[in-house]
Amino acid sequence: MADERSPAASERAYRHVKQRVLDGRLPGGELISEGEVAQALGISRTPVRAAFTQLESEGLLRLYPRRGALVVPVSAAEMEAVIETRWVIERYAIERAIAAPGEVGETLCRATERQEGLAGGEFVEADRAFHRTLVAATGNQILLGLYDSLRDRQRRMGRATARSPEQIATTLREHREIADAVAAGNSARALSALRGHLDRALALLRTLSV
Repeated sequence: MADERSPAASERAYRHVKQRVLDGRLPGGELISEGEVAQALGISRTPVRAAFTQLESEGLLRLYPRRGALVVPVSAAEMEAVIETRWVIERYAIERAIAAPGEVGETLCRATERQEGLAGGEFVEADRAFHRTLVAATGNQILLGLYDSLRDRQRRMGRATARSPEQIATTLREHREIADAVAAGNSARALSALRGHLDRALALLRTLSV
């Protein structure tokens, strides 16, 4: 059995549980125990407890002493909050990119070219990378970390890999609109395209969560 004090054991437990929460194998409302996870990974309960605590701080679990941890269900309010917080962050990123002209617009345009022909999980990851590129360009690592946590939350709100070809085509078109506007230095157009893109994402999440 792994050393219960090992940070690696806690990290394994953290990644094991988080991945299953995000991909839906551990759905909202399910109760899991430290013992179940410890047995599955061949480690003691101590690192699992540490992992549970970290996941609770991220809003994915709710701990109940002597009972285990509840996978926090996704609420309509959380969906709204995630998309609105993305709007605040990405709007700021666009404003920064346009205020200090550089390679961001061109990088985004190249990213849209790489998205062509992708489907399923590959497109989902390319979608995330497109938006992350914009936020990363701010150079603010705290903001980037917050953005990554938002995308993790969004991932479990809807079955992100279950996108139809029509949805993918629409997303790609909206990405091109954002990228072209940023490259052209057109703030109003870029922000309008982003707002429409996020509004459609929220509407899709609501549909997938039903």
